[in-house]
Amino acid sequence: MNWGSWQAFWHMGGYGLYVWSAYGVTALMMVAEVLRVRARLRRAAEAARALALNPEMGE
Repeated sequence: MNWGSWQAFWHMGGYGLYVWSAYGVTALMMVAEVLRVRARLRRAAEAARALALNPEMGE
């Protein structure tokens, strides 16, 4: 596709709001997923460390 100006590019033939909001929501969800995975990994590491220091906790 060839747009005559940046304004036409951002407008995307009238579908700009839909297109750019979809990109925004997707980027936001990808960042949220990375943050959630990191938090889960941190909690799992803490639990494994606590279990290694106190084996009776696992019983």
